[in-house]
Amino acid sequence: MGLVPLFIVAVFVSVVMQSISFVNGKAIPSTVDGPFKPVTVPLDESFRGHSVDLPDDDPRIQRTVTGWEPEQISVSLSSSHDSAWISWITGRVGFLCYIFGSGRVSDGGSLILWTMPASGPRSYPARIAIIGDLGLTYNTTSTIDHLTSNNPDLVLLIGDASYANLYLTNGTGADCYSCSFPDTPIHETYQPRWDYWGRFMQPLVSKVPLMMIEGNHELEEQIENKTFTAYSARFAFPSEESGSSSTMYYSFNAGGIHFVMLGGYADYNRSGDQYRWLKMDLEKVDRKVTPWLVATWHPPWYSTYTAHYREAECMRVAMEDLLYKYGVDIVFNGHVHAYERSNPVYNYNLDPCGLVHITIGDGGNREKIAITHADEPGNCPGPSTTPDKFMGGFCAFNFTSGPATGKFCWDRQPDYSAYRESSFGHGILEVKNETHALWTWHRNQDAYGTVGDVVYIVRQPDKCLVEPEMIKLKV
Repeated sequence: MGLVPLFIVAVFVSVVMQSISFVNGKAIPSTVDGPFKPVTVPLDESFRGHSVDLPDDDPRIQRTVTGWEPEQISVSLSSSHDSAWISWITGRVGFLCYIFGSGRVSDGGSLILWTMPASGPRSYPARIAIIGDLGLTYNTTSTIDHLTSNNPDLVLLIGDASYANLYLTNGTGADCYSCSFPDTPIHETYQPRWDYWGRFMQPLVSKVPLMMIEGNHELEEQIENKTFTAYSARFAFPSEESGSSSTMYYSFNAGGIHFVMLGGYADYNRSGDQYRWLKMDLEKVDRKVTPWLVATWHPPWYSTYTAHYREAECMRVAMEDLLYKYGVDIVFNGHVHAYERSNPVYNYNLDPCGLVHITIGDGGNREKIAITHADEPGNCPGPSTTPDKFMGGFCAFNFTSGPATGKFCWDRQPDYSAYRESSFGHGILEVKNETHALWTWHRNQDAYGTVGDVVYIVRQPDKCLVEPEMIKLKV
């Protein structure tokens, strides 16, 4: 009796995997087929990569409610699969509400709350959208329209949402706010940009949960050295539920996936609170319940573009060993305004048990798209120019092994870089089972349903064993 059901299950799984192994008539590669030969898609010369802001009178960003009716409604996940945080603004006051089970909030109609499947090895959201560096431009609207057409169950925003810190107090955009007032002690940013952004995003994020992590444009330095105030006030985070004392880093489950949202602009040194929290959080993950472990933060460790090249090296030096030891599968970053996917990599070396790093800071913000690569002749930045201006520290030295030995940059596209392309777009993650997840990247300029980059990311738990530190007990 037992053999028949197992046989049926095996056949069913085989049929399902065969049915999802082709996109646009082509077989989908998997990470176990790699490492892949590095690919750079030539720049489309007709694609300029500049973005134009939506005008202030665009109806999508105007206040349409009256009196104390709620607006800028947003849903975020909480600690359990059937609970959520609902945030909204009425008049000039913001509210946050915790909802357990199903519920509704009205803006003239019914808004249905989406909840996640319960955690389990065969339980996953159907589609998870990944975006970064969004802004509020006509390119942004293309990204969100395209993303919405893919019917996501969850949206991850990997930093840099409204870019309010690039607007002067009269609403005028400035590519460098601090440069506009270099001697002014207070750099108040233009908060109505946050309201514009919240109104534009409401049709999506009032129905689909949005999980946010801070980027450098959420810094918004204020008087008394306050930072990230709007970020912490306008989004809901399961920080306390996940044992974190800060909105800058937290974790949550979505079905059989454990997400670790790390702060690239909070202390990440091994003696700091974030590192201690991360170690504690990873130790608690039960891979039999949540087989997939995904980490996100804003500035990438493995990007080959000139922009922000090796800027987060101190964070990588502090945390990469821990993520590798606990078997993190995928990393998502933003910050660099382009798309790039790595081969599995650890400490700049190809490693079949390494992490797949995906940079997706191509949401469409008002800053231009990243085009130049550090490995191209004449483009290698000086080491002294690379440290992050906010976090400081210098950890990026010349490579000591491999094809780039003795150099600060490679002289060709690095082996760890599998695919890179300068274009705006978004990504969709579809976890199929305990070992296979389908990743697709969609360019804004392509027709809906067209895929720009596609790969199966495959976990190998039998080959790549998680190695948590042994707990020593005093006898």
